[in-house]
Amino acid sequence: MTIEVSRLANGITVVSHRMPQLESVALGVWVGAGARSEAVHEHGVSHLLEHMAFKGTRRRSAREIAETIEAVGGEMNAETSVDHTVYYVRVLKEDVLLGLDVLADILTDSLFDAEELTREQHVIAQEIGAALDTPEDIVFDYFQEAAYPGQAIGRSILGTPASVKALGPADLTRFLGMHYRGPGMVVSAAGAIDHDGLVAAAERSLASVPAASGPAEEPGTYRGGQWLKRKKLQEAQILLGFEAPSFRHPRYHAAMLLSSVLGGGMASRLFQEAREKRGLCYSIYSFHWPFIDTGIFGIQAATSEADIEALVQVILSETARLGDSIMQAELDRAKAQMRAGLLMALESPLARAGQMARHVLIHGRPLELAEIVAAIDRVTPAEIGEAAEAMLKSPPTLAGIGPIRPLPGAAAIADQLARLGA
Repeated sequence: MTIEVSRLANGITVVSHRMPQLESVALGVWVGAGARSEAVHEHGVSHLLEHMAFKGTRRRSAREIAETIEAVGGEMNAETSVDHTVYYVRVLKEDVLLGLDVLADILTDSLFDAEELTREQHVIAQEIGAALDTPEDIVFDYFQEAAYPGQAIGRSILGTPASVKALGPADLTRFLGMHYRGPGMVVSAAGAIDHDGLVAAAERSLASVPAASGPAEEPGTYRGGQWLKRKKLQEAQILLGFEAPSFRHPRYHAAMLLSSVLGGGMASRLFQEAREKRGLCYSIYSFHWPFIDTGIFGIQAATSEADIEALVQVILSETARLGDSIMQAELDRAKAQMRAGLLMALESPLARAGQMARHVLIHGRPLELAEIVAAIDRVTPAEIGEAAEAMLKSPPTLAGIGPIRPLPGAAAIADQLARLGA
């Protein structure tokens, strides 16, 4: 594995992993700012900025941006998350410098034309409407809002139609200038890449990015709570969660393995007990959703109204006994899943570039594969139990939408867990 890291004069980190067997490169700019970086009056600005970056610069129109990449057979896209925003291209190795030039252009010289902004605000309003019409998606937004009430980290990434419509070009310019700064940005590439050439090109094309650090993020504070909405649907969408370790927490890997044991696959406890043995649901799984400074452990299930009570009892009983019942065989299986996932990510240049960039933004450096595997292998059943016990001491978070009349509230769930000895 050939990972190289350099730091530009303005603080931007350039990291690359050369994969000489490939003919292509995945290249992106990861920014350590996302939805949680927004003030209340800026709700949705990070996602709107991601959209508007493709709508024209002083050098290229929106159409020319798209045509420049597609003319060489490449593709270009962007994503906004709670903690990060990424802009990336996938191109053949001979077109890397062109790809970086386009990325640098949209990040340093976008026009934010008012007419284009009005059109894109309408597009995002449609995107929000589509999310509201998809219960299995929108329930996650309400779950996060219930876990982190009154905080930027708890607000939806898309914003609301009203909040997005209220934003103007000056808001985009101000947010970009405040948060898109060298120390919080990473240029990451994987594939048939020449690191020295990438560094030289980045030094030229991104020299105008400010070198001073942006403002510190508001810390995320898990609170717990509930959001429930009865709606005429075929199935109820249910999410139950608890406070969990952040990316930087010593129990991060234990929480990831705990999620795999409880609901990480067809052999997991929840899938076997709730679906295979009892047929109580169509889908059920657990997840560990970490952020830089906090995290959520969640269980998702979709079921009929008639099966809610029985399903909740299975979920609570399986969750309550996690603290002292982890078997070495199931932990070994979970570790094998995590190791395989890491190795499979190495086969995708884009996944690898994203992994390295996130490591730099979270840990200050790309982590070696052997280092990650060693941390996974060190986790013991006792540590899994400790992670479960710490998690279950936090107030539960509950979100549900659909025919949820039999669903107990968060307070009732906390009482049931206490009676079960969790």
